[in-house]
Amino acid sequence: MAAWLGARSADCVEYIGGVANPRDIVSVERVIHAPAAAIFDIIADPSRHPEIDGSGSVIQARPGVPARLTRGATFGMDMKRGVPYRMISTVTEFDDGRLIAWAPKPASGRGARFVGRVWRYELEPADDGTRVRETWDISREALRFVLRYVAASRTRQEMAKSLERLDRLVTSAA
Repeated sequence: MAAWLGARSADCVEYIGGVANPRDIVSVERVIHAPAAAIFDIIADPSRHPEIDGSGSVIQARPGVPARLTRGATFGMDMKRGVPYRMISTVTEFDDGRLIAWAPKPASGRGARFVGRVWRYELEPADDGTRVRETWDISREALRFVLRYVAASRTRQEMAKSLERLDRLVTSAA
């Protein structure tokens, strides 16, 4: 998998080995009035993902998930979008307190070669809090041409809801 360089411009996100189509990267950001460490602790705990998921598709973490994610960690989730299914994700990018990304694949292994999406959270200091950016990156997805039109708008709305839920969780705990 290509490494993300984080370079952004109005029309591209750069990757080692190529440039992603800007329509394949959907990002939503929100300033949360809390320290990055408190926010990251929730994101890095897979058992908390159902609490922040704005899509309603993340049902629960599978038994045996790590208490805190690190680079290379894997974790399973029970999911449901119409029908129940399971996903196994691998943490592909990690900078404690600042960046975490994972690549989900079907737990059954069927169709895994078609799934190349990455979910990424980036945290950076902002006035009176932390800017949290959630990104859905389908640039390595085999079906990205379909997903751009079928799922991008809905995904953007669900990500905004996820950041709203994350904000409520972290600020109500403070």
